Amino acid sequence: MTDMGKNKFHDGSGPSQRQLRVGELVRRSLAQVLAQGDIHDPELNRLSITVSEVRTSPDLRIATAYVMPLGGGAQDEAIGLLARNKAELRRIVGKKLGLKYAPDLRFRLDEVFDRMDETRAMFSQDAVRRDLDG
Repeated sequence: MTDMGKNKFHDGSGPSQRQLRVGELVRRSLAQVLAQGDIHDPELNRLSITVSEVRTSPDLRIATAYVMPLGGGAQDEAIGLLARNKAELRRIVGKKLGLKYAPDLRFRLDEVFDRMDETRAMFSQDAVRRDLDG
């Protein structure tokens, strides 16, 4: 029994090439929309938001954008404003990309920067430096 809907070169252990490609297109488009202030919400337009990654579901119906406000402040406010404007963002992104069905957008804080800061702090501790040098 063969599954015609699956990519025979994709083993299912991670996102498919199509998911990665669509995720990156959505990321670029979303970043551009936010940078240009194309949204009709002045509160959202006053924030500078970095879109570091967009992950799509296997069926491409859901796109989760990992974001961080510039400087790391106003995180909860940024997520709330993005969620409040997600219908308009979805419509604009869908139109920019020429997608028949634009994915439902979800927004999450990108915590990679926090983890990088924690890692830097850990490496700067004397005991850790001694272990690394010794």
